[in-house]
Amino acid sequence: MSHVKGLICRGCSKEYPVEPINVCEFCFGPLEVSYDYASIAKSTSRSSIQDGPLSMWRYHDFLPVDLEEAIDIGTGFTPLVKANNLGRVLGLDHLYIKNDAVNPTYSFKDRPVSVTASKALEFEFEVLACVSTGNLMGSVAAHGARAGMKTVIFYPSNLEQGKIVGAAIYGPKMVAVNGTYDQVNRLGSEIADNNRWAFVNINLRPFYAEGSKTLGYEVAEQLGWKAPTHCVVPGASGELHTKIWKGLEEMAEVGLIDNPKTKVHLAQAEGCSPIVQAFESASREVRPVKPNTIAKSLAIGNPAAGPFSLEVLQQTNGTATAAEEDSIVDGIKLLAETEGIFTETAGGVVISGLKNLCDKGVIKSDEVTVAYITGNGLKTQEAIAHVPDQLSTEPDYESCKIVLENTF
Repeated sequence: MSHVKGLICRGCSKEYPVEPINVCEFCFGPLEVSYDYASIAKSTSRSSIQDGPLSMWRYHDFLPVDLEEAIDIGTGFTPLVKANNLGRVLGLDHLYIKNDAVNPTYSFKDRPVSVTASKALEFEFEVLACVSTGNLMGSVAAHGARAGMKTVIFYPSNLEQGKIVGAAIYGPKMVAVNGTYDQVNRLGSEIADNNRWAFVNINLRPFYAEGSKTLGYEVAEQLGWKAPTHCVVPGASGELHTKIWKGLEEMAEVGLIDNPKTKVHLAQAEGCSPIVQAFESASREVRPVKPNTIAKSLAIGNPAAGPFSLEVLQQTNGTATAAEEDSIVDGIKLLAETEGIFTETAGGVVISGLKNLCDKGVIKSDEVTVAYITGNGLKTQEAIAHVPDQLSTEPDYESCKIVLENTF
């Protein structure tokens, strides 16, 4: 059974029952799920987790869904790759890539959506919906199909074609909106207020956010039940950044790992970096910006969890770094050429941010570092502006030999 106690306001700590609500009626702060950690500690152990399914649901005791009710398409327990080649380039001896680009719909969004689709059925919603910058739409469409729900997707009309096709194949209603993500999100909030629809990242947001914690759990388990020294996390709403840290804290809370001393760094694209700007100006207020970046999956100009992301940066002694737009594609290529992992633009931001931190001496060569890659590069092929130079030959050995003789 779920160990959920209820919902609690992240602002004023007022408690609420487990219902499809996301905003405190007193201070208008966001709500999140609270748990009975003493109960979790009695029911879970390293061995019980290791004996569980090879998916994110091995951590079901920490999630607001009973395992038997989970809408599971095989998400999670993705590879933690020891990045020796990239580490040599950056001067890091213990660099790891958490490759969440290999989830069923090729992004980390399968984690929060698996939880939220399960809650939507529990709350007896008939329509599953979302507002998306790209990766979320594919995941919601896939989980909606698996759950047998009507599914509606709202998204900015300028998204990458790969992400649109990757969602449409599952048969949802697709609604392209001529506006920014923040404008589409406001529209989605109005629709949620006037219709009994399960918007995964609006009225079901407290449950949606919980799925991302599993990225913290998995890394700790894969490192031998230890927290890393550094994490580099892409930043859009800021929610993933906060939830990875929450996952590490929760594992320590129930005695699965020692108290983490991880520095949880945030990487944003220069063309949409409101959290970084607030961090650099030592401000507690995240001022909205108008996105202008090739990293469309991170193009949230008014990040809902921005203030809480700043709190995590302060609490963990992390830093926030902005990747120059020109460096994003360089980051994509560097990861591909060194580790054989093709990431989308958000991953390019992470690798660029990681390089910045190494260049500044923030990360030392002997420190265990994890870079989170959250989406697959096949979704954002437009970012790679041109086809590389190609050799051409006739289909006979002598012709090919002449072409190749000066290649290596």
